[in-house]
Amino acid sequence: MFGINDSGIWLAYMLALACLFYSIWFGITHWNKDDKDSTNPQQPEK
Repeated sequence: MFGINDSGIWLAYMLALACLFYSIWFGITHWNKDDKDSTNPQQPEK
């Protein structure tokens, strides 16, 4: 399929796609998690 006959190449592509989808999922689920106003340096002090 697609001119790639070696199963090792397919395994590498599938692992790369799995890492891509995991990193997208992780980024979405942990977006701004534990983000406090005191740790944001651009917020003026009160």
